[in-house]
Amino acid sequence: MMEPAQSEILSNGKSHDLGGEMVVPMKMMQEEDVNGTQTVRFDDPDGALENEEFLPSGDGKKNIHFTDFEGKTSFGMSVFNLGNAIMGSGILGLAYAMANTGILLFLFLLTAVAALSSYSIHLLLKSSGIVGIRAYELLGYRAFGTPGKMAAGIAITLQNIGAMSSYLYIVKSELPLVIQTFLKADPESHLWYLNGNYLVVMVSASIILPLALMKQLGYLGYTSGFSLSCMVFFLSAVIYKKFQIPCPFEEFSANSTAEHLSLNVSSHGHEYNNGLVHEDDCTPRLFKLNSQTAYTIPILAFAFVCHPEVLPIYTELRNPTQKRMQKLSNISILVMYTMYFLAALFGYLTFLGNVEPELLHTYSRIDPYDTLILCVRVAVLTAVTLTVPIVLFPVRRAIQHMLFPTKSFNWLRHIGIAMVLLTLINMLVIFAPNILSIFSIIGATSAPCLIFIFPAVFYIRIVPKEDEPMNSVPKIMAACFAALGVIFMVMSLSFIIIDWSTGGGLAAGGH
Repeated sequence: MMEPAQSEILSNGKSHDLGGEMVVPMKMMQEEDVNGTQTVRFDDPDGALENEEFLPSGDGKKNIHFTDFEGKTSFGMSVFNLGNAIMGSGILGLAYAMANTGILLFLFLLTAVAALSSYSIHLLLKSSGIVGIRAYELLGYRAFGTPGKMAAGIAITLQNIGAMSSYLYIVKSELPLVIQTFLKADPESHLWYLNGNYLVVMVSASIILPLALMKQLGYLGYTSGFSLSCMVFFLSAVIYKKFQIPCPFEEFSANSTAEHLSLNVSSHGHEYNNGLVHEDDCTPRLFKLNSQTAYTIPILAFAFVCHPEVLPIYTELRNPTQKRMQKLSNISILVMYTMYFLAALFGYLTFLGNVEPELLHTYSRIDPYDTLILCVRVAVLTAVTLTVPIVLFPVRRAIQHMLFPTKSFNWLRHIGIAMVLLTLINMLVIFAPNILSIFSIIGATSAPCLIFIFPAVFYIRIVPKEDEPMNSVPKIMAACFAALGVIFMVMSLSFIIIDWSTGGGLAAGGH
């Protein structure tokens, strides 16, 4: 067994330098799990540390261990939790991604990213099982010391800030349309309650912040099933609408005389004739390459990042084993893979080359007062609003790992970090040009680190050379996996920068 890292591993992933002052009394023991692997266990008899495990035990006792923490979450609920961690706002941008790659190329890329995500979870679970650590940041600490912990913490923070920003961007763009539909308001009116910037701040302060102040993540975990149900409803509506909307479709006109909009060229560069999409735009493409194709892989990577949540879910799983958790992960990824492909396919087949980066916005071009789409908007808004506090928890934990590693739980710090994060995210949402900018930037930077690079290099450093030498097949595969992540990140950033420099895509602030 490798020597324990010079930090104490707690149930919620906090670490204490052994050379520093101990904040709470701890006792340590070594045990062997069912696989014969020795693990280090720490107890916190006073329960003085911040508690972010799923839920306290029913009898009110706090027997907090780390690798031996007795998980209470069933396999099915864990599938929901991990599925909710995977499923996010990225599903709204996949039809746009397919429109810029074609059906077959998109399917190939989606399959590749899903398979690679499953493999990277395998690497994380293997590393975690060897050293008895179930926190992403502390795997980085075990592998590379403080720089590894900081790198993992920064990547998790950026990834989840990007995720929360994309969720709140949906609130900013969709909530005004919901209110407009309910009130039958004029789309051109400038009423304050139709201003997305005001609304996103109000939702953050009145709904998200109170939920984010909860001490235990488990109370929010029960929203996972509901959030996934909302996304299933969204998918069902997208499939149904494919057979209701003709191609070419007719643009909605707000004019009371029902005159068609007369547009020569849309923001996507497609020609219109008295509000009708041109017939030439109604043929699906199997393969397609253009300047926007470069954004597809970052969008897909963004859509499959769940890795910071894998280890906490593993800890909370009832009867946890590496094989059981891998099976859980594979099921979650497969379900999300199916939903992603169906949403992208039917969204693309409905609008083809005219689909927008945020799919629901495209339906407004046909009928902004459509009842079904209104219900879908409400469902999606509910899902993303309830997901923001769940995503905020690992960000706050990562920040505390980096800035306050030896501090016990403090309500003032707990509340302060949440308020600072939500303020920063609201500013990003208010000033971001569009949701594609969030998907692509985060998908090209932190996502490849969390999916490809970190799991591979942690695995290489943590797995003892006596068990797997550097020239062994698993280590060589992990090294190739890390190299693939570096290539992916460099290429994605290069394409995006080139697109910006030529005045296209995000540089123009358009779609």
